[in-house]
Amino acid sequence: MAHLFDLSGRVAVVTGANTGIGQAIALALAEAGADIAAVGRTPAEETVAKARALGRRAEIVSADLSTIAPVGQVVAEAVDRLGRIDILVNNAGIIRRADSLDFSEADWDAVIDTNLKSLFFLSQAAARAMLAQGSGGRIINIASLLSFQGGIRVPSYTAAKSGVAGLTKILANEWAAKGIGVNAIAPGYIATNNTEALRADAVRNGAILDRIPAGRWGDAADIGGAAVFLASDAARYVHGHVLAVDGGWLAR
Repeated sequence: MAHLFDLSGRVAVVTGANTGIGQAIALALAEAGADIAAVGRTPAEETVAKARALGRRAEIVSADLSTIAPVGQVVAEAVDRLGRIDILVNNAGIIRRADSLDFSEADWDAVIDTNLKSLFFLSQAAARAMLAQGSGGRIINIASLLSFQGGIRVPSYTAAKSGVAGLTKILANEWAAKGIGVNAIAPGYIATNNTEALRADAVRNGAILDRIPAGRWGDAADIGGAAVFLASDAARYVHGHVLAVDGGWLAR
C-alpha cells in the first residue's frame, strides 16, 4: 500500500510555497519523494532548504501571479531546472475585505486575477507540458470553505473560490481521459500567519472553535497530507473532487 503514496521521481510545482499552507504542502510532497519548484513573489528560501535537507532537488521560481504574464515562464523554468512537471499545486492567493456596498473594482480585480485567472492559465500551461511529456499528471487547486459558503465582507474572494471549485470540475471533465487528474482541497480554519489576528480575538476564536467538531484549529500539515493523497496513485480514480479538510466544519 505504501507505494501508492510514493512520489519519487516526480516534480511538483507549488505556488505560494514560502510559508503557511503552501510550505506545508511543498514539504509533504517532498517527504513523499517529489522534487519541488517553489513559486512565489517572495523567494521560498526556507522551503527549498528544508526540501533539500530531505534529499530532494528543490528550486526557487520567482513569479508574481497577480497577472498571467509569468505563467509560461513558471512552467518553462520548472522544466528547465528539474526536467519535467508532474504535479501542480495552485496555492497562491490573496484576500480583500470590505462591505459589499463599499467594495472597490480594484479590490475585485486584484483577487479575481490572482486567485482565479492566473490559476486557470497556469493550469493550462502545466497541462500542456504534462501532455507533451506523455505521462499525464496531477493538478491540485486550493479552494476554500467559501467555495461552499458565502462568507461576509469578502465578495471577490468568495466569487474566486467558488470559481475555483467550478474550474476544478470542468478541467477534470476535459482532462481526466488524457491522464491529468484535477482536484481541489478546501481548507478549514488553519493556524497560519494569516489567521493569527483571528485566533487572538477571544470572541471570534471561541465562536470558531465551538463550531469545529474536531475542537481545534487545523495545522498546515493537515493540508499537506491531503495534497500527497491527491498527487499520488492512491487517488488515480479521483477526478473533479473538492476535498474539505476542515475538522468537520461543513458537517455542523
